[in-house]
Amino acid sequence: MRVRKVANAPVSFGVFELSDAPPPLTADEMVRALTEAGYEGIDLGPVGYLGTPDDLAERLGGLWLAGGWADLRYSDAEEFRRGLPALDATLDVFAAAPVGPLPPRPTLGESGVPERFARPGGNAPGLPASEWPGYAARVQEAVDRCRQRGFDPVFHHHLGTYVETPDEVERLLELTDVQLCLDTGHLLLAGGDPVTALRAWAGRIGHVHVKDGDTKILAQALAEGVDLRELMGRGGFAPLGQGELDLPGVVRTLDEIDYSGWVIVEQDTLPGRRSVAQNIADQAANRRMLKDLGL
Repeated sequence: MRVRKVANAPVSFGVFELSDAPPPLTADEMVRALTEAGYEGIDLGPVGYLGTPDDLAERLGGLWLAGGWADLRYSDAEEFRRGLPALDATLDVFAAAPVGPLPPRPTLGESGVPERFARPGGNAPGLPASEWPGYAARVQEAVDRCRQRGFDPVFHHHLGTYVETPDEVERLLELTDVQLCLDTGHLLLAGGDPVTALRAWAGRIGHVHVKDGDTKILAQALAEGVDLRELMGRGGFAPLGQGELDLPGVVRTLDEIDYSGWVIVEQDTLPGRRSVAQNIADQAANRRMLKDLGL
């Protein structure tokens, strides 16, 4: 029986692991706003933002934990080892989450690569062919580590990393057995077609991040030499319906492939670039748009 739930994430409000700015709103304020907008779940955000293992269940309110980012540097064996305790700490928080209609899934992500972070969208050299086996082996090790704790993780392809373009996603899927967190916005800005990808990778998709993207803003950012962080600040990830994502096509395709799992709305932004009130309004509008499409 297909079960599908819709969540949102702290990054839609400028709260995420790669930002050192103070959160523009409290976790309680965010949970309340998402609950009122009709979301059923929320991503973890930075460890500690939504609470500790001792108080996470209470802080979630009526929301379920959908997932959460776990950042590791798979391209560097030594840095990867140093990052494993942080992965374990994230899994400790997951273990404290209430059991809901869908389990939370750790979202394995790669730390950004400087040259790719500077020119996102597949516009900088990729991982050398000789390094792919080691990279994939470390991804698989992280996957197995999560499974040993009782969680089935997904891998998030992401701008500014070595798994950015559709070809790089294909390579990772060939070399590991990890399921994919398909992010429509990151794929769109990396030259992919989210609808085509949903069909092509249907058997490997464990999470879906619904995110819009604007390639015109990406092109301007590249022309001016600004990086992924500034691209986010300029609105490269637009409110749903205001970018180039074929959102009706994505929703139809989720039905066609009989996708079951979390659908997480994200609108990556930087703290301070948009008011808290605007971010809250955007996420309420994003939820209404999905409801209008039957999701």
